[in-house]
Amino acid sequence: MNSALSSSVFSKQKNLVNLVYLLALIKFILPYLIQNPVYEPHRDEFLYLAESHHMAWGYLEVPPLMSVFGYLTNIMGGGIFWIKLWPSLFGAFTYILVARLIFLFGGQLFAVIAGFMPFVFGYFMHVHFMFQPNFLDMFFWTLMAYGLVLYIKTEKTSGLYIAGIALGMGIMSKYSIVFFAISLLIGLLLTTERNILLKKHFYYALLIGLIICLPNLIWQYLHGFPFVTQAKELQDKQLQNVNRIDFLKFQLLYNIPCIFTWLSGLYWLFFISAGRQYRFIGWAFLIVMAIFVMGQGKGYYGMSAYPVLFGFGAVFLERLTTGRFKYMRYVIIGYAVLIGCFLNTITLPFLPPQQLVTYYVHNSIFRKLGFLTWEDRKSHPLPQDFADMLGWEEMTAKVARVRNILPDSVKNKFVIDCDNYGEGAAIDHYGPLYHIGSPIGQSASYLFWTPLTDFYDRDTFVIVTDDRDEIHADFIREFESASVIDSITNRYSREFGSYIILLKQPSQKFRKIWKGHYESARQKTSLFSNKEN
Repeated sequence: MNSALSSSVFSKQKNLVNLVYLLALIKFILPYLIQNPVYEPHRDEFLYLAESHHMAWGYLEVPPLMSVFGYLTNIMGGGIFWIKLWPSLFGAFTYILVARLIFLFGGQLFAVIAGFMPFVFGYFMHVHFMFQPNFLDMFFWTLMAYGLVLYIKTEKTSGLYIAGIALGMGIMSKYSIVFFAISLLIGLLLTTERNILLKKHFYYALLIGLIICLPNLIWQYLHGFPFVTQAKELQDKQLQNVNRIDFLKFQLLYNIPCIFTWLSGLYWLFFISAGRQYRFIGWAFLIVMAIFVMGQGKGYYGMSAYPVLFGFGAVFLERLTTGRFKYMRYVIIGYAVLIGCFLNTITLPFLPPQQLVTYYVHNSIFRKLGFLTWEDRKSHPLPQDFADMLGWEEMTAKVARVRNILPDSVKNKFVIDCDNYGEGAAIDHYGPLYHIGSPIGQSASYLFWTPLTDFYDRDTFVIVTDDRDEIHADFIREFESASVIDSITNRYSREFGSYIILLKQPSQKFRKIWKGHYESARQKTSLFSNKEN
């Protein structure tokens, strides 16, 4: 009889594991089915693909791991499926991690489903379909927390090494994991689990993490810690305009379909005796949120802290909704599906631009809640991220048309200069299709990829600029001829109205000033140079 019971339990557990893999597969496939194919890659996605053409241990904007996935994407052809493969895949991996956490605490069918719902209803659909560092950031935050929980639950030192590796790989993905690591450390110090800090394996694991990210730390040192100056520029130009209340508001809005799950996780950590051993996770969550509030972080900065709460909350909800309260499971699932499906219409562009604009007009709540507000603090027809997925191939094709009207002797010798990294990276991506070469620019890592020789001796320049007043700028007078050849006409694109300007025969004065301008801009990225100045 005991043998039959054990067999039944094993079979039930195996079925749950199979269900987790099935749900992970759904998580992987679903965004492909939702996003309308008319949309192109996002400007940031183009940048990370461009970085893979300049492999290094670091970049001005991010650590190097994204460039590895960009390199693999380009090897496989660079199509939209391959670009989206990595965030979709790591989204599935993150859910599997949460499921492992659920199994660690004895969760069953409802807990597995409750832990899955946040990944398909709400902001996590967006995170896990954008080729941006956030999908790696979220995975390694979750893996680091899981490793520590695994050690406390089982006393297996492998948990500490998982956490150490996650820290190192997280730093190689996005530096924000350092804030969570510090928050976890403070959380441990605030609880009885501080004795972990007395274990030698904790420091061995930490050392492994530091060794993993050491190449990037050396790169930062050799380049004068450009991350520091980039962070300061971000704070001065963007974050100072971010409303702290908006940060807290979006924590609620992004997670509202599964609010019962993550709030239950917090409650279990702080108010239930069984959660006392893991309370440091709750403190880490609150501390990292406080850091982002004080630093005026954008709403999505805190999203990586939630998955571990989903694991705890799912198990606690399952235990709460037993007996006569079992009906609440259907209420929780129904609520998540209803609110989540509605919210998903703002997380991924499921309709072509014109139809989507009409949809948002008829559902004005999205505008009222701020989902259509861009970095300029103004409301627009589409969310900023969606507008950043339009107009790029049109722009590249029009630059190629300029090339076609040039004399044969110039067609392969003209310079394409782009005002922002989105323009430059999109031309890098689509350029081979239109037989045009790589552009130069001062935005993001293009500043370092632009050589300080050769280009300055050429006589024909094509400038792509989102500043329409640039045609009237003083430097234009340093060319013998200047004319606006075309502009971006997709009115829903963030690049709408951007000019394509053809310039010929610059003066020697311009060549000297231009080169000096690039040299000065490079120096400003170095923390050491800033100190000298």
